[in-house]
Amino acid sequence: MKHLPKHLQPRWRYLAVRFETWPDATVDRGAFQRELWYAAQNLLGDVGSAAVDLTVVRFDGWDGGGEAIVRVRRGECERARAIVACVDAIGSDPVGLRVAGTSGTVRACEEKYMRGGPERTEQRHVTVGDAERPAVVRDGRLEYRMNDAFTAGTPLDIE
Repeated sequence: MKHLPKHLQPRWRYLAVRFETWPDATVDRGAFQRELWYAAQNLLGDVGSAAVDLTVVRFDGWDGGGEAIVRVRRGECERARAIVACVDAIGSDPVGLRVAGTSGTVRACEEKYMRGGPERTEQRHVTVGDAERPAVVRDGRLEYRMNDAFTAGTPLDIE
């Protein structure tokens, strides 16, 4: 079968998406893609989500976060950003997503916006109330487990 002429081929834009979640949560590519599709369908409906055509092209996840490149049709970047903003959980884990930038090629998106690898984390013990608890330190934030859920704060909040 012949290829379409260049002027009839679909044009794409690529969004660099970073996400962060609790330290013990792991997110995989399939779950991330599924949540994007559900958010698109809920926000725009079937026809609108098909027009945006979100697809995860690259995915790098680690404990507590990750980054991805999401392909979207040209001219639909604003709607795609709105869809990404609607995702608040992946599976049962709450997640914070943000679009780092938009690019015309996968390579340019990787070079400009992808950091690669997790940020440096440190394991410490903090005293909260009357008990000492293990905590994860990321970017000056402390995240510790309390009553079967994580709580986050700064070192000044703990002292």
